[in-house]
Amino acid sequence: MRGTMTGSKWQSGNLNSGAIAFLQRLERGDLLISDGATGTFLQQHGLEPGGCPEEFNASRPEVVREMSRRYFDAGSDMALTNSFGGSVFMQKKYGYGDRVAEFNRLAAEHARSQAPDGCFVVGSVGPTGEFLEPLGPVTEIEMYDAFAEQVKALEEGGADAVVMETMTAIEEAAVAVRAARENTSLVVMATMVFDRGPRGFFTMMGVTPERAVHAMTDAGAHVVGSNCGNGIDNMVEIARRMRAETDGFLLIHSNAGIPAMRDGQIIYPESPEYMAERFRELADIGVNIVGGCCGTGPDHIRALAAAVGR
Repeated sequence: MRGTMTGSKWQSGNLNSGAIAFLQRLERGDLLISDGATGTFLQQHGLEPGGCPEEFNASRPEVVREMSRRYFDAGSDMALTNSFGGSVFMQKKYGYGDRVAEFNRLAAEHARSQAPDGCFVVGSVGPTGEFLEPLGPVTEIEMYDAFAEQVKALEEGGADAVVMETMTAIEEAAVAVRAARENTSLVVMATMVFDRGPRGFFTMMGVTPERAVHAMTDAGAHVVGSNCGNGIDNMVEIARRMRAETDGFLLIHSNAGIPAMRDGQIIYPESPEYMAERFRELADIGVNIVGGCCGTGPDHIRALAAAVGR
């Protein structure tokens, strides 16, 4: 095993055994298959509109464990935890601000309990929903502490890695990455969400894919990439642009298209069959970790696994 990797330095002494195994797989050129959507699955299994997904880790553990099990059975090498909104800022809105550590630890424990040998648990860490000063009221220290609380609990529960996902602001993403690098021995990944506008792809805060690659790598992320917000055709283009900027590790989690309302239900239009060919294209571009986001489920992951020859 090499002691460093291109684009983001790491030393094995700073990582736990699961994190080392994760990076070893990437370094030897393996394509890691990720899982699909968390929220979509939970909504199909009893999560009511406006409900707190992370509270399911305590009240509906069987559903959370089933989600991980079905993704692993479909071919996932890694499963994300049910902790996307697990920061104290988000949990306060549900009245669970005092249960942050509990919910995150349980999220990782549930995924770990279903992980076959050689597979990985990745802690999902979403944005706080707050803006840093001077745009908002939250100080950098407050945001750092919130991310640190979350990632430490995810590691305690058995995570091998964390992914700071669906980020729109470089400043928040950088604080999240730094909190994870300084408070855990996990692989740290960071992904941003881009929208296509008249001038190309930007996050809500005006960040391009090219800038995101360099800024997240400079912040200390071992793996960078994009998730959510787009169907897979746009994700192929975003991946090409990111790959042109780095020879480091890339992750893409694609939505099953742009959602639409039909008969009062949210429908995602891209079928497993439609996405399968483009999953293969992402692998050919050189994306190292490929999986789904909103609207995708175990059938999409099964199609992805078949498309890449698993």
